[in-house]
Amino acid sequence: MMAPQEIIERITEAADYNDCIVIVEQSTQSNLRWASNTLTTNGVIEEQSVTVIAFVEVDGGIATAAITRSDISADEVAAIAREAGELARAAGPADDASPLLRDLVIGDWRSSHSPTGPQVFTSFAPELGQKLKAAQSDGIELFGYAEHNHTSTWVGSKGGLRLRHDQPAGRVEMTAKSHARSRSTWEGRSTRDFSDINLDGIDASIRTRLEWQSRQLEVPAGRYRTIAPSGAVADLMAMMLWGSEGRSAFEGRSAFAQPGKAGQTKIGQSFSRSPFNLYSDPRFAGLESSPFTVATSSSPYSSVFDNGVSTERAHWFEGGVLKNLITTRSSAKQTNLPYQAFGDNIIMEVPGASGDLNSLISQVDDGLLLTTLWYIREVDPITMLHTGLTRDGVYQVKNGEVVGAVNNFRWNESPVDLLSRIHAASQSEITAPRELEDVARIKTPALIFDEFNMSTVSKGS
Repeated sequence: MMAPQEIIERITEAADYNDCIVIVEQSTQSNLRWASNTLTTNGVIEEQSVTVIAFVEVDGGIATAAITRSDISADEVAAIAREAGELARAAGPADDASPLLRDLVIGDWRSSHSPTGPQVFTSFAPELGQKLKAAQSDGIELFGYAEHNHTSTWVGSKGGLRLRHDQPAGRVEMTAKSHARSRSTWEGRSTRDFSDINLDGIDASIRTRLEWQSRQLEVPAGRYRTIAPSGAVADLMAMMLWGSEGRSAFEGRSAFAQPGKAGQTKIGQSFSRSPFNLYSDPRFAGLESSPFTVATSSSPYSSVFDNGVSTERAHWFEGGVLKNLITTRSSAKQTNLPYQAFGDNIIMEVPGASGDLNSLISQVDDGLLLTTLWYIREVDPITMLHTGLTRDGVYQVKNGEVVGAVNNFRWNESPVDLLSRIHAASQSEITAPRELEDVARIKTPALIFDEFNMSTVSKGS
């Protein structure tokens, strides 16, 4: 396998057109998987991905095209460079063209990839073994996985880009079943290095929820004051941000467009009585991410022309007021909106909020407590209405205490509309969404929503 730096140097030298950006991602993953209290598999996976982006001057502007390969050899270099150029010439002028960055160096370019491996589980694995044994003794079945990824990314160009970023990411998911598998619950955590994974906390939460399920209740569909744990909030906020692309709002095709006012957005409008802040910050402690844009293809959220552009702190909402929408440099110019890159983490905070999920439970006289949201799908982009299912436990709360488990529901809600119905919040915590597993770096509070729409009863578990 050629070194990433050599791949980039060879391909950019072979590219006989205006400019060429090569992105090499080299990653390793170490994983553990278990089922029915028994470790089933473990191993290490190594992968390399090479994306070649050609920029060719044509009549009317700059054309571009990208191709991606894995584990290329030296004798493939010239053909890959040539193919990218031919595809670009056939594509015609790009509508997202912007000046390419040149002569920029960030990070430790020369170093090789530092792989992850089984050593990342040195403390976690023995603790997991103890939990599996204890569960077996107590009639509980544990299923799940733990994985740790380390990805090194190199971005190089004919024009002098030499950029490097290293990104660790880890995740634990645990599903527990008991009483002939009639009870089921789930817990998930994200981490950078597994040093902060509290298996005692995961185990305690699972056991508490299984115990709550000893009393089964039936409640009808309807609107309920609903407590959403941080992981469920993470799914909702990530879904909302993916719908906050500036060009769609400018063109009247999103929940952040001004109805009936072409070319106007809702930037500057208050969406919530709760003074929450929602932002991305590549330097946020514990959620560090790339300080520059990496784009292997163009989309409403990123542009290949923006490779290397700095990703600074992005304020999406401040005090409940919409401050920015996602733009590329090109779409910012087309819409007269500020340029604001998406970034690679999400942080939601409510100033003055305190306590945890249990604190929120104690504040509810009559309502529901969720575990996770599942199978989330967008119904209407104009209102950002989504639908989905509850999963692995919904609980009835009376007078500040959980009194039993209830049936599951199909729900219909817009994350944007829910902002106006935030009743209370806990402190924020680094969390793991259930549906959107690729969102590896997110910190949110647990929230109480008023009038959460449980539209129909679901018989699933």
